[in-house]
Amino acid sequence: MTTHDEEKPIKAFKAPREVEWRPLEAKPDDDDQQRRARNNQEELHNMLLGSLQMQHVVVLAGSGCSLAAGAPSMSDLWDAVVGKPATEEAKTAATTVNHDINTKNIEALLSRIEASLQLNEEAALRTFLNNSKTIILEKCSGFLDEEKLAAHRRFLHRLSRRRARDQRLKIFTTNYDLCFERAASALGGIAIDGFSFTAPRRYDPRYFNYDLVRRPRSGEEASYLEGVFLLYKLHGSVSWAKKSDGTLLEEMKPTPDEACLIYPAAGKYQQSFSQPHLESMAQYLSAVREPNTCVVVAGFGFNDDHLSEPLLAAVQSNPHLRLIIVDPYAEQQTTGENKYWQAFNSLACKGEDIWFVAADFEAFSEMVPDLKSLTPADTLMKAVQGVIKPS
Repeated sequence: MTTHDEEKPIKAFKAPREVEWRPLEAKPDDDDQQRRARNNQEELHNMLLGSLQMQHVVVLAGSGCSLAAGAPSMSDLWDAVVGKPATEEAKTAATTVNHDINTKNIEALLSRIEASLQLNEEAALRTFLNNSKTIILEKCSGFLDEEKLAAHRRFLHRLSRRRARDQRLKIFTTNYDLCFERAASALGGIAIDGFSFTAPRRYDPRYFNYDLVRRPRSGEEASYLEGVFLLYKLHGSVSWAKKSDGTLLEEMKPTPDEACLIYPAAGKYQQSFSQPHLESMAQYLSAVREPNTCVVVAGFGFNDDHLSEPLLAAVQSNPHLRLIIVDPYAEQQTTGENKYWQAFNSLACKGEDIWFVAADFEAFSEMVPDLKSLTPADTLMKAVQGVIKPS
């Protein structure tokens, strides 16, 4: 787990082949800085405008996207499960699996417990694991405050207003929460998430192949409905309940035993290749290899190898892929210890189409261009400006 100072760095971005970061903010009393910041904002805007008009737009959203809406961080989950200070049950469990409780790594602790139970079933350890999963489910279910979903609403509103001839926006998220679903509902949008359109909503991957059209009563030709996007929840959802017969239903409060989640532990790699997670993984692996594709990674720390490795391979093998990585600490991350951040930064320096944006999800949602606010002439001019740089 990466730790950062509480104060976030200034918003900035880094383009391919560049070493220096370009600031997007400036001191109010420095005219020169203000001018450079405006120029940088304009270039980033043009890049984003061109990117979001590519045939395929894919979003990989991590836990950082939900923090502004009140979602618990990994450290919050640690405090909830282990206690602050640590409970005697937590200390005993950590000692049993030889985990240093001072590291405060919830994923490492649960991974060790799961591994230990595979070798030797122990009642106290099993109870602690089950209780931990119950707490995590409750923490990821109960935080949602729709008044804090402004960033999600703005993000969906702008990205889902793409041209009808382009492919639908695809959002892949590792988050269990319902932020994107609630934001879409508030906008009057529709998330095609693999569940049926009738109650009780049942999961069937065939629904990902469906779309919605508006059919006028006058007999005119049908047109695609606006505001529709595909939502793939890679690690499950707090509203998924897997029944004893294998049926997956949408329920607002599934029991801990029925909750279909991939909890933070090393076993999530193996669980990702079982249904229903397998379908989302297959779609993800396919989406990042499509030609003329823009992938936006937001709030994701590249700590999940099963998601990071395919993206790195796609960058190296797909010449028509543009990757935009958004993180408030992106500048520090590119020089940190994570091998994927290092690899993406190295490839960007060599000229691969990889852009880094140092901003949190809320700030980035404001940077996303509103495609429908531009006239066709403006759109063409902006696109041209984005690809033609002055000599």
